[in-house]
Amino acid sequence: MTESAVQRARALAPPRAAAIAGVLFSVLMAACLIIVRLAIPERTGDAGLWLEDPLRRKAVRVAVQLAPFAGIAFLWFIGVLRNRIGELEDQFFATVFLGSGLLFVASLFASAGLSGALVEAAADGHLKNLDGDTYYLARLLTGSFLNVFAIKMAGVFTISASTILLRTGVLPRWVAFLGYGCALVLLLVITNWPWIALLFPFWILVLSVRMLLADFGHVRLSKKEAV
Repeated sequence: MTESAVQRARALAPPRAAAIAGVLFSVLMAACLIIVRLAIPERTGDAGLWLEDPLRRKAVRVAVQLAPFAGIAFLWFIGVLRNRIGELEDQFFATVFLGSGLLFVASLFASAGLSGALVEAAADGHLKNLDGDTYYLARLLTGSFLNVFAIKMAGVFTISASTILLRTGVLPRWVAFLGYGCALVLLLVITNWPWIALLFPFWILVLSVRMLLADFGHVRLSKKEAV
């Protein structure tokens, strides 16, 4: 490997901070989704009775508290990765990459905020006179922010990120192709099976772990050159 190729490889190597942020986001996001799916019943059989269960309310509170940290980790992941790619990043896909990432976080926070408001209102005794139509509307809003807007933006983010990976050659091509597959499922299947949403943190986890392996590989390469 020539000196210029080595320097270019170092410039393209994703930093360890981005990979760590991606792993944190994956774990926190997966935890939020799993807790919410288990605590809140399916919409078809949901009459709001779960709000009277203290254990279910506590579980949703935990998910709501984890959501901001998941969003922060995701924003850190985006910022550090974009900074590292720098001038090699295509402006069109970079705009879609950043915009979809920000909209994903905003939609996630909106869903978490509505869920938290419902739980706290129920805990304080202010939902005793809540009629079925009002609860149904609040439930639809919460679900739409998470299952429609957040996850659809996650699919767009995955497509744009995968395209950037292919164009820059930062990571192996199979990571990008896996991202395309996950994105198609997120865009087309999420409203039929909400558990599919776990594909997004799964892909970010795969991407982050591969970035960590690449980073350690470049560290070993630098040590060999110094000998």
